[in-house]
Amino acid sequence: MVYVLELLQRLMMLFTSAQWVDVTAAVLVFLSFLFLRKIFTLYIFKIILKLAHRSSTDLDDIFLLAFEAPLRSLFIILGLYFAFTILPLTPVQNILLLKILRVALILLVTWGLYNLAGTSLSEATATKLNFKIDRILVPFFNKVIKVVIIALALSIIAQELGYEISGLIAGLGLGGLAVALAAQDAIANIFGGIVIITDKPFTIGDWIATPSVEGTVEDITFRSTKIRAFAQALVSVPNKKLADEPITNWTRMGKRRIDFYLGVAYTTPVAKLKKCVQLIRELLESHPGVHKETIFVYFNRFGESSLDIFLYFFTVTTNWGEYLKIREEINFKILEILENEGVSIALPSRRLFMETPPPLNSGEQEQEQEQEQE
Repeated sequence: MVYVLELLQRLMMLFTSAQWVDVTAAVLVFLSFLFLRKIFTLYIFKIILKLAHRSSTDLDDIFLLAFEAPLRSLFIILGLYFAFTILPLTPVQNILLLKILRVALILLVTWGLYNLAGTSLSEATATKLNFKIDRILVPFFNKVIKVVIIALALSIIAQELGYEISGLIAGLGLGGLAVALAAQDAIANIFGGIVIITDKPFTIGDWIATPSVEGTVEDITFRSTKIRAFAQALVSVPNKKLADEPITNWTRMGKRRIDFYLGVAYTTPVAKLKKCVQLIRELLESHPGVHKETIFVYFNRFGESSLDIFLYFFTVTTNWGEYLKIREEINFKILEILENEGVSIALPSRRLFMETPPPLNSGEQEQEQEQEQE
């Protein structure tokens, strides 16, 4: 940093002492690079992008868009570098200027790779290679790649500036135990996230339920998993806790269950009860929205106020809206069957039978008459 400040100070001195011819030439060189940057932005890059759109893969498009901003900045850096080389600098200053150029180029490459890690490059690569990748792995690995890119860039820049990083790495190794003891929860959450990713009990977009939260998975980070509750609140659950809890993944249901008791009046004749059971069974077996593997319709029990028919079946869809629509259609069909057969649904009721009270004796009758006279 001291060398950079010294270079800037020397450059200010040059502007005051150098010949105006050199300064003017340097300014013209810098302006020419700005002009080339404008041409590249308005014409050349757009032509290259159009050619990339015509290819059969999206990888080149993703790569170009990620490096678009760094390429624009490259013209400014090159313009400054060649402009300064025109000025009368000392050999030490020229070496320092070259180091600054290398550091700037490293930062530009890091910038482009960082943008590339934040795109859908992994999904596009998996699609190109016919490799199925879980959606939950994409954001997690993108974050890991970003951290690795930044760490590598910092280490390369430190070496470029002449700093010895081996001692720093050794110090990190010695202090690793202390850091691990001080950050047990953070490390436990990281390993919990790794367990979730490797075990894959859910993926992004799944509807899950745990003893602590229920909703749709939106993202997983190093520390926590973000779940959008049905009340639209965003809940962040630590990965350690989520990995230790039982998780119900409702999205991965192969079918949805419907089961209930249909109670009809006790006055229903046996023949009509048998016919209703048979018609309801045929209704479920012929309905396109009902899974044909498991269908149970039986007169099951004598209830307190009804004859109970037990229905147990599944819908072929797991979508909540379609499930409710199928259930509604079946309920209406059942009502039509009962109406056509003249069978009524039983209402919860109780009958009370009162015994006839015993006759009053003569003494009680006289006492009751006196009370009536009063």
